[in-house]
Amino acid sequence: MTLRFPLLAGLAAVVLLWGVPQGVAANAKDTAAIRACAAKYAENVDEAERRCIFKLVADPCTEKPAGQTTLGTAECYGAEQEIWDALLNENFRALRDDLDDGQKTKLRDMQRAWIAYRDTTCAFYHDKIQGTMATGMAAACVARETARRALLLKSFQGL
Repeated sequence: MTLRFPLLAGLAAVVLLWGVPQGVAANAKDTAAIRACAAKYAENVDEAERRCIFKLVADPCTEKPAGQTTLGTAECYGAEQEIWDALLNENFRALRDDLDDGQKTKLRDMQRAWIAYRDTTCAFYHDKIQGTMATGMAAACVARETARRALLLKSFQGL
């Protein structure tokens, strides 16, 4: 998994040193489940958030032994975030391809502002908690915010 977020850089270093818990990476089955759920509720973002975020991948993962450690929990949320990030990028490209030049610039600026918001918001778990518990909470935050953004960008396509 490619980590694109500065707040997870430390987690990446830990993964490299200690190894990734077995069975925690995103797989085709998990990807298909999230994609199907997002498609099913594409017309209702609130319902998609309730039914698709964490319920299909991260929550079941954290119930397994490999997902019950600090690192394992963060990896469970990281696996889900990886799936949503791919959807977010697809939805961004599809939306961008349907816009005029001025709208494309505004979309790019909007997305950059969102990335800054997500990163500072999710990093605050480490600032506030200052302990290992923040690792899973920050990873869940990144996954949740990425999923919400993917769903929002999809909803803009229908306008």
